[in-house]
Amino acid sequence: MRRALILLTVLIVLLPAAASAVTPDYRKTDTGTVYESETLRYSIEVGNLNGTKVYVTRIWMLDPGRQIRKATAGWKHHLAKAEDIAKKIPEAALAVNGSGYVSPLYPDIPEDYPGESADYFFTPLGSVTVTDGEVLRCLDGVPYYGLTLEADGLHLYNGADPAEVLARDPIQTWSFYERCPLIVDGVSALDREWDFALRKAARTVIARLPDDSYVILTVTSVHGLPLTDCTDFLLAEFHPVWAYNLDGGPSTGLIRRKHGKRVQKLVYGSKQKVFDIMAFTELADE
Repeated sequence: MRRALILLTVLIVLLPAAASAVTPDYRKTDTGTVYESETLRYSIEVGNLNGTKVYVTRIWMLDPGRQIRKATAGWKHHLAKAEDIAKKIPEAALAVNGSGYVSPLYPDIPEDYPGESADYFFTPLGSVTVTDGEVLRCLDGVPYYGLTLEADGLHLYNGADPAEVLARDPIQTWSFYERCPLIVDGVSALDREWDFALRKAARTVIARLPDDSYVILTVTSVHGLPLTDCTDFLLAEFHPVWAYNLDGGPSTGLIRRKHGKRVQKLVYGSKQKVFDIMAFTELADE
């Protein structure tokens, strides 16, 4: 009798944990483009995640700090489609849409930003903006949420002081909303009550893996997915060090170039103009 009671107690304790565990429903449907060289490898896998078509791109680079690039549409001037911005880096073998931005149509800015919305039109979100090593924005006292490219690759900052970010000599930055860090130090950091996270939408999520390779999840708008599904999938399949949600929705864009070819092709998205892109290239000879 006592043994039965002990087993029942264990089952009661474990039941909530089992009920809360999320197992993403994912199946691979096709292997798309595969790019292989001595310094850059990527593969684009087509799959179905919880009923929605997705692209899962795995990326390895010999020297990420020198092979990840950024191109922009302009500063306080205009926006452009991701595939058009990618043409500014013709050697890019792969590119995705990057930062969120402020436009006359989407003028919301965080409450702790100084000035008016118009001061930020056609510029990216984020209290720090660095492009090719040049600091274009630094809002003292406003925490930075976003990605930086540093000498050893991409890094995630989840509410860091701008001075701390700049002390690392970032080469580039990409940023979106302050709650867009999805995974931090290997565990979920997503606010699961955030309305934006619960909406089904096209998405671009990038994650850094323990072996310093990267994976990009591109969610199509056939049905779209909430960020909760994206986070659960990445944790279950890849166990990343971190994951960050870049701009998405109609801004989503995935561009690739086949090995040995010159022309970049749009794989998915890019219906809307964006501020910048993140590109991946071969290691240039020096």
